[in-house]
Amino acid sequence: MSDATSTPLTRLLRRLDLDQQDESLFIGYPGKGEGSLFGGMVAAQSVMAAGRTVHERSLHSLHGYFLRPGRHDVAIQFSVDRIREGRTFSTRSVVARQDGEAIFNLSADFTRPEEGISHQDPMPDAPEPGELPDWEDLRAQLMGGGAQRRADGPVEVRVCDPDSTEPGVKLPARRRVWMRPRGRLPEDPLVHSAMLVFASDRTLLRTAARPHGATWRLRIGASLDHAVWLHHPAHFDDWVLFVSESPVAHAARALLLGAMYRRDGVRIASVAQEGLLRL
Repeated sequence: MSDATSTPLTRLLRRLDLDQQDESLFIGYPGKGEGSLFGGMVAAQSVMAAGRTVHERSLHSLHGYFLRPGRHDVAIQFSVDRIREGRTFSTRSVVARQDGEAIFNLSADFTRPEEGISHQDPMPDAPEPGELPDWEDLRAQLMGGGAQRRADGPVEVRVCDPDSTEPGVKLPARRRVWMRPRGRLPEDPLVHSAMLVFASDRTLLRTAARPHGATWRLRIGASLDHAVWLHHPAHFDDWVLFVSESPVAHAARALLLGAMYRRDGVRIASVAQEGLLRL
């Protein structure tokens, strides 16, 4: 399928379909674009590389560090180390490189389903996604000056708590958004896990700018590290509520915490990130 006839989701799924060179080396292609690569895509590709070396176990946690900005149109090499192969858990380490330089480092753990304790806090209240504005429409409004709306991405985002269009308005460091893929995903649990990881990096860092009254034009942000814990099997085939907050920021570094819920209220994932935020 050519880029002219494909959709944003099918293009992303192609990028997640890595070329395997040997048992521990995979090649991914970031595609065309401007600026730095979206960190969530590199993390999702790293999940795919790690997961292809694991059998009959699913992703339950990952911790990653963004080391250098990735570039478009340059192939990425994913080197996988098999750190542990235990009775319950399998651990993998992945280093993503472009032109020989490391741009991302991932540690991921995989496990089998197990019976045991189970509890969670209730899902926060949120309006239905169909009633809410689209993230890209809001972004164009906030940019002002006749800014053009960006093309739709592979994940649709509907915003419960929009930023103010008035400069300097300070808002709580909390946000709720609904997310879903713009199309159907293949029946591959690893792809669903990778897509949730991709989505978990969307909208997150901007939550930390809300209490500072920063507009889209006045802040420079970059993810420094990223962690995700999957509490239930990943089925990203419907709306997911992503609730995020930034309880602390200092020295231009903000901590972000997030939770992802199915529409029936089940918490499927937790997220943590530290990001660089300069006004």
